Amino acid sequence: MKNKNIVIIGASSGIGFGLAKSLSKENKVFAFSRNEGDLKDLSNVSFRSLDITSEKVEFESLPEVVDGLVYCPGTINLKPFRRIAEEDFVEDFRINVTGAVKVIQQMYPRLRKSDSAAIVLFSTVAVQTGMNFHSSIAASKGAVEGLVRSLAAEFAPKIRVNAVAPSLTATPLASSLLSTEARQENSSKMHPLQRIGKIDDQVKAVLYLLSEDSSWITGHILPVDGGMSAIKM
Repeated sequence: MKNKNIVIIGASSGIGFGLAKSLSKENKVFAFSRNEGDLKDLSNVSFRSLDITSEKVEFESLPEVVDGLVYCPGTINLKPFRRIAEEDFVEDFRINVTGAVKVIQQMYPRLRKSDSAAIVLFSTVAVQTGMNFHSSIAASKGAVEGLVRSLAAEFAPKIRVNAVAPSLTATPLASSLLSTEARQENSSKMHPLQRIGKIDDQVKAVLYLLSEDSSWITGHILPVDGGMSAIKM
């Protein structure tokens, strides 16, 4: 994929930063996040500050045509169901679902002008595989999967819409779950492929879904989870 205009929401760390780093080598990246972080060191990256939980979200000074949109913000709010407040469910939904809706609604006119537009969102393995303490995140990401399929139908054939569904991946967001060697080892053993995910695993999946190599794929959730959702060991 070359010479495209790509918008990344949540681009300053983790998978979003990995995507910005990779895509900026041959494309123009418009990176939105609360903080700029190491984005300042990347060429072909234009940074804008954005808090997706703000009541009003606006996108200015973008090109008329946007070829790809990736929405990376997420949450890992793992608690026993009896200890989760209604506000926790609402906050997870705001970040994972409502935030994506606000962004897609504003980007839609620009995406429609592209000859090969693609949107990529993020779900989680916990939607397809029941897991303890994942009720809030699984509920909101389940809504993301419904959104993906609905928009894929509504936007076809002009804009493709897909999602990646990771299992535990070594990102700053998941750092508390991987804070010791014992936790890392235990998490690795939970996966059929016997390791936790790397940022690059998710980046490569997103790059594929943005590219012409996936031009006949829309409305799908791509598991990138070490086999967890498909295999029982």
